[in-house]
Amino acid sequence: MQDRKATRHSPRSLAALGPAPLVPRTVRLSSVISALSHALDLTEGQPPGHCMRTCWIGFQIGQHLGLSGTVLWELYYTLLLKDAGCSSNAERLCELYANDDGPTKRDFSRVDTDSLKQLSRFVLTHTAPGARLSERLTRIMHLLRHGERLADELVMTRCERGAAVALQLGFPETVADAVRNLDEHWDGNGRPAKLAGECIPLGSRIALAAQVADVFYQAGGHEAARKEIRRRRGTWFDPRVVDAFCAVAQSPAFWDPLGKPGFAERLWDLEPGKQVMDITEPRMDAIALAFAQIVDAKSHFTYGHSERVGQYANAISLHMGHSEVHTAWIRRGALLHDLGKLGVSNTVLNKPGSLNASEWAQIKRHPALTENILTRIEPFKKLAHIAGAHHERMDGYGYPRGLEGDEICLETRIITTADIFDALTATRPYRDALSIEQAFSIMGKETGTAIDATCLEALRATVTA
Repeated sequence: MQDRKATRHSPRSLAALGPAPLVPRTVRLSSVISALSHALDLTEGQPPGHCMRTCWIGFQIGQHLGLSGTVLWELYYTLLLKDAGCSSNAERLCELYANDDGPTKRDFSRVDTDSLKQLSRFVLTHTAPGARLSERLTRIMHLLRHGERLADELVMTRCERGAAVALQLGFPETVADAVRNLDEHWDGNGRPAKLAGECIPLGSRIALAAQVADVFYQAGGHEAARKEIRRRRGTWFDPRVVDAFCAVAQSPAFWDPLGKPGFAERLWDLEPGKQVMDITEPRMDAIALAFAQIVDAKSHFTYGHSERVGQYANAISLHMGHSEVHTAWIRRGALLHDLGKLGVSNTVLNKPGSLNASEWAQIKRHPALTENILTRIEPFKKLAHIAGAHHERMDGYGYPRGLEGDEICLETRIITTADIFDALTATRPYRDALSIEQAFSIMGKETGTAIDATCLEALRATVTA
């Protein structure tokens, strides 16, 4: 016990966080969406900041093409939201390849799907690594035989879900349509609708080129990016978009800010019209709910989990006498508590048996990822510590910091209680759902060690009423 306490990382009590803060009356929409885009980078296996760098690249292509006003503003948010649906195909991808979905997606982003050689090499090297030869061959043959249909299925799932998220966040149909058609190619060999040329929304054409440019820039520098974009001119990419990219990419000032300190602020300053978003309760709820659904879409075992945790946390808070405003703040923390799970492989999330040390380390990392993402967002900054501590325990044996007792604020205890209850009463890969009575029996034995007794009684009162 003494050794464990010596390694604790929190020198102060989170109970000192106090009530829900007064948020600024206005905040840039770009600062909120770009910060949350780091969660999307996790599920795509891309280096942090991928969506933001893609936005920087694509926006300047749009400017060079003479776009302005509303069209340029719509392009800006198409670029930031391009991966909004990516979590929805992670489980299926993991199932097909029997491999970690993060590295699989990351490596596939560098594959030219027009090249049979590149596609074949990818399938051979990424399918069921470490499995028996017979299993690998069976899976490889399935992928090669049904590749076209399976690829259409994966792209359709991702693109339709991404478009739905854009609409849910209040963006116009033009943004949703551009996200929906991100994987269409200029020559008509893209997916899922095989659109070609000018039939593809311009925002989609720019976003596709911009994201490939960033992928190859991260892998091999700006010359590798320019080479790859030029190579796919007229096949994947609109020639006009490629020419605009090549023109703006000649300047060192185009590449220099990427990943440097202050890059986020420079990206926000690009937003046309410096549009700001009013911080209203419904607006914050819509953003929190949309990203909760992105997280829960990663696995069918977690479908609806964050929403239910939000509902239980809301009920506990109201029963304990918190105001509507404070309760709404706690509910948003509950909705966003598992953002970091976008960085956990589906091979871990869906594993039916015990986790090994490496897999358990992935799980234990997700609360810190949640906190890191939420800290970037001014209205959610104080909430970040609350949501990121939802796996701490009253006895100090939780993670990631090993907080105990009064070091864990009441808001976190509420979310933890709601989270545990939903986990027990939902089906998991390793067991069937437990009844409400079974769940309360188990949780009752954990009061004072993992669970706050007052929060548990408030939950019991609301659930069994």
